[in-house]
Amino acid sequence: MAAVYTAPQPSIPVFGRGSCSGRAAKGLLPPKRMGTRKKVHAFVRVRPTDDFAHEMIRYGDDNKTINIHLKRDTQRGVVNNQQTDWSFRLDGVLHDASQDLVYETVAKDVVSQALNGYNGTIMCYGQTGAGKTYTMTGATENYKHRGILPRALQQVFRMIEERPTHAITVRVSYLEIYNESLFDLLSTLPYVGPSVTPMTIVENPQGVFVKGLSVHLTSQEEDAFSLLFEGETNRIIASHTMNKNSSRSHSIFTIYVEAHSRTLSDEKYITSKINLVDLAGSERLGKSGSEGRVLKEATYINKSLSFLEQAIIALGDQKRDHIPFRQCKLTHALKDSLGGNCNMVLVTNIYGEATQLEETLSSLRFASRMKLVTTEPAINEKYDAERMVKNLEKELALLKQELAIHDSLANRTHVNYDPMDEIQIAEINSQVRRYLAGTLDEIDVINLRQIQEVFNQFRVVLSQQEQEVESSLRRKYTLIDKNDFATISAVQKRLASIQAGLVDADGHLVGEPDGQGFGFGVASLTTKAGKKVKSKKTVKEQPRLSTPPSKSVAFEDFKNERGSEINRIFKENKSILNERRKRASETTQRINAIKKEIDITKEALHFQKSLREKQGEYENKGLMIIDEEEFQLILKLKDLKKQYRTEYQDLRDLRAEIQYCQHLVEQCRHRLLTEFDVWYNESFFIPEDVQAALKPGSSIRPGMVPVSRIVSLGEDDQDKFSQLQQMMLPEGPDSISFYNAKVKTEQKHNYLKTTMGLQQARRK
Repeated sequence: MAAVYTAPQPSIPVFGRGSCSGRAAKGLLPPKRMGTRKKVHAFVRVRPTDDFAHEMIRYGDDNKTINIHLKRDTQRGVVNNQQTDWSFRLDGVLHDASQDLVYETVAKDVVSQALNGYNGTIMCYGQTGAGKTYTMTGATENYKHRGILPRALQQVFRMIEERPTHAITVRVSYLEIYNESLFDLLSTLPYVGPSVTPMTIVENPQGVFVKGLSVHLTSQEEDAFSLLFEGETNRIIASHTMNKNSSRSHSIFTIYVEAHSRTLSDEKYITSKINLVDLAGSERLGKSGSEGRVLKEATYINKSLSFLEQAIIALGDQKRDHIPFRQCKLTHALKDSLGGNCNMVLVTNIYGEATQLEETLSSLRFASRMKLVTTEPAINEKYDAERMVKNLEKELALLKQELAIHDSLANRTHVNYDPMDEIQIAEINSQVRRYLAGTLDEIDVINLRQIQEVFNQFRVVLSQQEQEVESSLRRKYTLIDKNDFATISAVQKRLASIQAGLVDADGHLVGEPDGQGFGFGVASLTTKAGKKVKSKKTVKEQPRLSTPPSKSVAFEDFKNERGSEINRIFKENKSILNERRKRASETTQRINAIKKEIDITKEALHFQKSLREKQGEYENKGLMIIDEEEFQLILKLKDLKKQYRTEYQDLRDLRAEIQYCQHLVEQCRHRLLTEFDVWYNESFFIPEDVQAALKPGSSIRPGMVPVSRIVSLGEDDQDKFSQLQQMMLPEGPDSISFYNAKVKTEQKHNYLKTTMGLQQARRK
């Protein structure tokens, strides 16, 4: 029995199935459609082996078919319906293929179309040890054996050089999904740092993105390679019987491209992204012999790959309305790539050995199911707001010229279409003031612009009058809320200080903040210039640790020592903010209670009025006579409305205070975090032999020199070696940036290891 797996071409487009194409069909995205859907391209790459199963695995003449044959199990008897033959038709079979051929066949077109505005995704799938990471990343020690990812970076920058008419920017990010947790592989860079809050996957009308994932601008090829190698050193690997360097996590390296035309009149620009996905390998625990932590990792890997296959099956079924993307982090992060707005390519890596034939069949079935999935690539066009404004201004000037010509041909008097100048606005303001004062009876109306400006000046005059009244009241009185006990207590303390003579010539209390920035107080006039004030506590210089502590631990030390004063101000402002919020909440509750009582009183009053109308109304000298109960309800309603207006005004004042306090708290928080970053870098990332240059009295002050520059001091000999290496590279000039990035990454990690080793040796 033979089973043939093929991917039929869909007859009608399908929209709204949980992908980007569905959202774009609803009008939330404005990409330009290609017009037809296209299927996912699936390729198979066979790992080279000396023990290839020629009798069981055979390739078709078209180099697109792979046939699997198993010998019938004779132990099942004469009646045996066991399937022994399978045939899989894909887009290509790569057997004994070089890295160059793999890239030309699989990825070159996807990367090329990304420069034209189309999203792309290239995914490597297969059994553990089948060569996924080698296909995607390659061997970084040898330039010829580099994989799809570094070649894609090279192609992007080569194509940028061939397009001088466009200004193209490239950004990259590197995401790792390990045990259903998201990690930024580039967070070890000194200017990034670990994220305080865990990363999350967020969806918006523009697509799916990871909140908290760092994105890095790369202006040249070497910078991109450095980021790639930095992320590769941070990936989690482990060893088992199937693979000595098995990737224990899924990784997604994303290249973001944004292309603007250098022609100023062209306001459109295109964006695209290329997702390069290296999946962790599926493994049978009986064969890999995983134990402990590796066993737990294998469980998470197999679970996420199972959910990925379920999503692929649902996407291939045209009758399914719901696609289970949110079952795991992997499928959720790849929601845009799986059946969405992108060019999708799958590379399935398999073994060619007979012992792995069961896993090979499973991988080929996955590839066949992937071919059932269709995508609808579209150009991602956006509009530059700044260029649109300039183009609209130019078009407005041309329209004004046409209007002037039209008025001249129609023998009209000169009509001014320009906005009013300052003299005209001042004249209208004068007319409005005279009109309000009663010295001007009417304001002459000439055109629509003047009417709009008259109403605008009414608003200006009203606002000025309100400010004048408020400032006049503040000059005469000190406005303090009688329920604000904190402010009353502060005023009483100030009066007591004034009586005790603890006030300077400017009216400031000694040590009182001057209100400008985050000053620690205004010194007393009795303090002599040049006289040093002894501190009660001296901060001891802590010894440098071998490994820098985590930022959360270091931040607590910073708040207790160097940043104690800023932290104190931050806490005080925050306590005041919380107190104001509490008062606002209590005021809101009182307002709601009053409003509820007003409604009850109105209903009672309405009932009394209707009862009076039924019983007959009485009048005395033209005045309506009401009973005592209705009269008391009217008085109560009047008092309740007065209370409501008073409480509502208090609530408005409290909201203004809360907004101001919130601004102060944010300022304090920003300064606290900024000074902490400076202190953290200077305390743990500057070598000890450079500390002398940063001591007080030296020409270099803390914060003047970037940490990255201090770390690279004294590398002149290494720079000479790098220049010599560039001249002697056998692969030619194309490999220079690749090797430079590799050498610099190794130098950095070797330097860190050496520094840690020296510090541990000194302690011993």
